[in-house]
Amino acid sequence: MSEHQPTRYTIIGNHLTQHRELSLTAIGLGAHIQSLPDGAQVDIRTLAGRFPEGRDRIAAALRELELCGYLERVRERTPEGRIVTRTFSYNDPGATRARRRAGEPRLREAAGPPAPPPVADPGQAPPSRADSGRTPRTSPGQASPSRTGSAPVPPAPPPPRVPVTPPVPPPPRVPVAPPVPPRPRTTQVDAVPTGTTPARAATSLLAELRRDDDRLLLPERDVRRLAPAVTTWLERGAAPEAVRRALSAGLPPDLRHPAALLAHRLTALLPPPLPAAQLAPRPAVVPLQNCDGCDRAFRAPKPGRCRDCREPGGALAPTAA
Repeated sequence: MSEHQPTRYTIIGNHLTQHRELSLTAIGLGAHIQSLPDGAQVDIRTLAGRFPEGRDRIAAALRELELCGYLERVRERTPEGRIVTRTFSYNDPGATRARRRAGEPRLREAAGPPAPPPVADPGQAPPSRADSGRTPRTSPGQASPSRTGSAPVPPAPPPPRVPVTPPVPPPPRVPVAPPVPPRPRTTQVDAVPTGTTPARAATSLLAELRRDDDRLLLPERDVRRLAPAVTTWLERGAAPEAVRRALSAGLPPDLRHPAALLAHRLTALLPPPLPAAQLAPRPAVVPLQNCDGCDRAFRAPKPGRCRDCREPGGALAPTAA
């Protein structure tokens, strides 16, 4: 049964109540919002306190209404400098879009007050609100149109002017530093660089393993833990390039724990220390002797005469002073 309601009613189009894409929660919430007076609170917290649906369902319903054009949420700055969100309800989004395409301003941006509604004719149905962009609501104290009266309806007060806020200047641009070119990789290292301790060379070698394979990116904690083992390799005469090849060659395809694999290789593949270098025996040095015949110096294992004195016709004997 349809009973005539002369007061406290809201005209809602079937395009909302029979919408094919909106959920039942969104349709009911849209009808409730259109029945509220201007200035009513329609935020998620207020609606969740009014209805048994939770905040998640109400937020999803508001997003559906906003997507279909029944709601518009705009963030504005108040004269006090606060950022607030204003929600505008449209009872006929199709007519609103057509008016905007024609270049007409929005109702909340219009300069003058809206035209007064036509005089209600006795026996005539109330006028449709489908041509209005925003849903008009009856303010407190305003008389509603009657079917039996013939007096004209007073015009509605003009909508409040929304202050125009100046555009917020964009944040200053921060200069971006140019990218640092990667350090060229050393192709071959024969020995530890001069002036570098073995411990520092071991730390650098472990940190640079990621250049051979990205999976060998070690945290600083593992680098410090494995550095003594690499130092032992270097102290036993292994070249840094040989240590690099031993640690990064032949990695398994499903490497999950690179630090554990490197620790195993440093222990299992540790080379033996180099043997001490054996020096060749030096030839025996023949001492110098003084010749008993000519008193000249010559090399011989025992004292005696030199070769010239031993041969016949050799050097003459020294003359006594």
